[in-house]
Amino acid sequence: MAASEFHPAEQETDEGFAARILKAIEAVLGVAAASVLAALLFMVLVTVCMRYFFATGFLGAEDLGIWLHVLLIALGAPLSLNSALAMRLDVFVKMMPERLHSATQVAADVFTVLSGLILSFGGSEIMTMLGGISPTLGVPEWIRFGFLGAGGVLILVVLLLQRIVEEKVWPVLFSVAIGSALYACIPFVSVKLDWPPSIFLGLIAAIGLVLAAPLPHAFLAAAYIVIAFGSSLPEPAIVSSTVAGISRFLLLAIPFFLLAGGLLTASGVANQLVRFAAAMVGHRRAGLAQTTLLTSVLFSGASGSSVANAAFGASTFQPELVRHGYPPAKAAAIIAATSVLDNVIPPSIAFLILATATNLSVGSLLVGGFFAGGLMAICLAVAIHLTVRDQAPLARATSAQRRQSAVQAIPAFGLGVIVVVGIRIGIVTTTEAAALAAFYTFLLGIGARLGMFSLYAAFRQAAVEAAAIGLLIGTAGPFAFLLAVDDVSGLISHLTTVLGGSALAVILLSNIILLVVGLVLDIGAAILLFGPILLPAAVAAGIDPIHFGVIIVVNLMIHGLTPPLGMLIFVVSGVTRIPASALFKAVVPYLLALLVSLAILCAWAIIF
Repeated sequence: MAASEFHPAEQETDEGFAARILKAIEAVLGVAAASVLAALLFMVLVTVCMRYFFATGFLGAEDLGIWLHVLLIALGAPLSLNSALAMRLDVFVKMMPERLHSATQVAADVFTVLSGLILSFGGSEIMTMLGGISPTLGVPEWIRFGFLGAGGVLILVVLLLQRIVEEKVWPVLFSVAIGSALYACIPFVSVKLDWPPSIFLGLIAAIGLVLAAPLPHAFLAAAYIVIAFGSSLPEPAIVSSTVAGISRFLLLAIPFFLLAGGLLTASGVANQLVRFAAAMVGHRRAGLAQTTLLTSVLFSGASGSSVANAAFGASTFQPELVRHGYPPAKAAAIIAATSVLDNVIPPSIAFLILATATNLSVGSLLVGGFFAGGLMAICLAVAIHLTVRDQAPLARATSAQRRQSAVQAIPAFGLGVIVVVGIRIGIVTTTEAAALAAFYTFLLGIGARLGMFSLYAAFRQAAVEAAAIGLLIGTAGPFAFLLAVDDVSGLISHLTTVLGGSALAVILLSNIILLVVGLVLDIGAAILLFGPILLPAAVAAGIDPIHFGVIIVVNLMIHGLTPPLGMLIFVVSGVTRIPASALFKAVVPYLLALLVSLAILCAWAIIF
C-alpha cells in the first residue's frame, strides 16, 4: 500500500522536474535565438551604412550572416517542435479511432527521433571529415555543420522532455528505441527493386505526413531511409545538402520580414491601416467586409506572411464583423480568404522561397505579385459584394476624417516604399531591404513606447518562425536532389510533349499537379520541390518564367483555404474558436473567386 501510494507522488515529482528543465531550456533557446536575430539585423544594417556612407564594407559579412542564419535555425527549430510551426498534417490522425492516437504519435515521434539522429551524427561525421579554414571568417569550416548537429541534439532533448511532461514516458522511449534501431540498421540494409528511389522517397514522406510527423522531419527521415532502396545520397551528404539549402544570404530576408510584421502589429501601426481602410470603403455595401479586404491589401505590403495577417485579422475584425450582423462562420471565412493576399502582394516570403529554388529575379517576381494580388483583390471584392447583402455599412467618413486617417497611416505606407521601391530600383538588395524594413518598424515600436518584453517577444517569435521555415527549406534540399537524380523534371516534360507541348498543355498539367500537391504539402515545401521541376517545361513551351512563377505562388496560396491542410482556415479557427469544418464550407464563394483570378492569370500567360 505504501509503495503504491508513493509511486504517483514520485512520478509527479519527476514530471515537475522535467517541466522545469524544459521551461529553462526553452527560455535559454528563446533568448539565444532572439539575440542571434538581433545580431543578424545589426550586422546587415552596419553593412548597408558602411557601403552607402563610407563606400566600403567588411570582409566576410555575407558569410557571417549565413553562418548566423544556420545557428538561428539550430536554436529555433526545437522551440517549434510542439506548435503549429512544426507543420504537422494532423487531419488524417483525427479521422482515426481514438484508440489509435497514441500509436500514431509514437510513429510520428519516430520520424523526429530519426531526424534528430541524422542531424546529430551526420553533422558530427562531416565535422570530422571537413578540414580547412573559412577564408573570410578565419574559423574552421566544420563549425557551420556543428550548429545543425547541435540543433539535432536539442530536438531530441526537447522531444523527450515534452513527452515526459505529457506523461508519455514509455511511448517516447519506445519511439527512441525504434528510431535508433532504424538509424543503426538502414546503412546495412539493401532492398533490390526496379523502381527508382524517388518512388520510395515520396511514399515514406507521405507516411510521415499521414502520421502527423513534422513536415521537415518527414523529408529528412525519408531521404535517409531510401538509402536502403539504392539512394545515391549517403548520410553526410544529406546533412551537407540540408546545410547548403539554408546557406544563402537571400534567406536572411525571411526573419527580417517576419520581424517587421510582428513589430508593426505590436506597435499599433497596423491599426492605423484599419482606420484608413474603413474611412475609404467602410460606407459601401458590405463596408466592414470590404474594409477587411482593403486592410489585407495594405497589410500585405508590411508583413509578407499570410499566417500573420490571418491571426491579426481574426483577432481584430472577427468581433466587429459579428457585432455588425455577419454570421460568425462567414466573417471568419472572409478573414481567411483575404489573408491569402499577403504571400502574393510584396513583400512575399513565398516569392523569396521561389527565387531561392529557381534563381528567378526577386524584383521581377515582386512586380508580378503586385498585379496578381490586385487581380485577386478585385475578384474577392466582387465575391464579397455578391454574398453580403443584409449587413449595414459603416457611417460615411468625412473628407477631414479621410485625410486624418491617411496621414496617420503614412508610417505604415513608408514600410512598403522601403521594401518594394528599394528592391525594384536596385538601391538595396532584398535582404538589405528586409533589414531596413525591420529596423524601420523597430523605430516605430520605440516611438510607440513598446517595453523591452514586447520587443523581445517580437524578436523571439520572428526567430522561431524563421527557424521553422528555414529547417523546411534545408530538409527539402536532399529531397529535391533525389527527385532531380531520377529526372522527375524530364518526366514532366515528356508528359507535356505527349499532350502537345503547347503552353496550354503545360499550364493545365502544372496546375493539376500543384492543385494535388497543395492539398497535402505546405506552400514552402511545394515551391521548393516542384518549382524547379515545372519551370523548365514552362520555359520550353514559351511561357514567361516570371509569370509562371507568379502562377505557382497564387495556385499554392489558394490551398491555404482548402482541406485537408488549409493552414489559413486552421489559424482563423484557432483564434475565433469556430470549427474548421464550418469555415471550409463558408469560404467556398471566396475560394471560387480566387480560382477565377488564377484562371485569368493562366489565360494571360497562354495568350501573351
